[in-house]
Amino acid sequence: MFHFSGFNMMFPEGRSFHATYKCYSVSMLPGNERTDVEKGGKIIMPPSALDTLTRLSVEYPMLFKLSNNKKMRSSHAGVLEFVADEGKCYLPYWMMHNLLLEEGNILSIESVSLPVATFSKFQPHSTDFLDITNPKAVLENALRNFACLTKGDVIAIKYNKKIYELCVLETRPGNAVSIIECDMNVEFEAPIGYKEHNETQPSGSGQQGALGAGGNDASAPGAALEEVVETFKGSGVRLDGKKKKESQLETPVLKKVLPRGVPDYDFKFGQIRFDRNIKPISDRGNDEAGGSETGLDADSFHGTGFSMKKTRK
Repeated sequence: MFHFSGFNMMFPEGRSFHATYKCYSVSMLPGNERTDVEKGGKIIMPPSALDTLTRLSVEYPMLFKLSNNKKMRSSHAGVLEFVADEGKCYLPYWMMHNLLLEEGNILSIESVSLPVATFSKFQPHSTDFLDITNPKAVLENALRNFACLTKGDVIAIKYNKKIYELCVLETRPGNAVSIIECDMNVEFEAPIGYKEHNETQPSGSGQQGALGAGGNDASAPGAALEEVVETFKGSGVRLDGKKKKESQLETPVLKKVLPRGVPDYDFKFGQIRFDRNIKPISDRGNDEAGGSETGLDADSFHGTGFSMKKTRK
């Protein structure tokens, strides 16, 4: 065992790295604020650790097991930089919280080799996560700043200036996996509070969302509603000066409305249906009574016409 400025470093057999440091959150790191460290799952270690790791020829990527021996808590992380003061290491705040660490507590770090991830399952800690349009893509982008995942950890990702916490429910093929250059399947469990909200909802309260326009009750399963939709109000005038036919007068339109939660059983997959109320061209035009060949009355236009060309006398 060797002693270096307040911390111990051991070289056990098997060419593995093992050291203890005083750990601090990234906000305590001297210099400019390092928000990039908070976005991921990597730590900052002192330069002496890099020298030792190089001599030991530790396997890449460098992955470490972090242990709080007093609280019997452990996690895993990668390393971002080797710029910490000797005897110290800096962790993201969410990692300090997982390990039940306070500023200046002793943290044990040892190098490990983890299997490559094939599957992981996450559970958001808030239903706000459902408001994200594409949560899978957001999580995939956030995990680029992580080197590994540990079952039971609660990781934190930032999206649109908001922090979302997700619990790692499951990882395969082990309880701790490497996610660097891997093809990993991701699943989501319902957010905490989502199931409880549905279970505690009073019976019958769900029917309120199934009321159609006009207050029609759609509580019967599969009951369809007919909503009266009034088209354009007022009287119209034809361009040719004729009066409208009775068939062209505006009438209320009955629109079939399905209650919320009831599918359209007439829908056929792969087909798009367009409903139009336009009269076919073949039925228009020359069948109008009293019209000339052009369909216009003789009295449609009034006034005196002028010619742009001057006539010769």
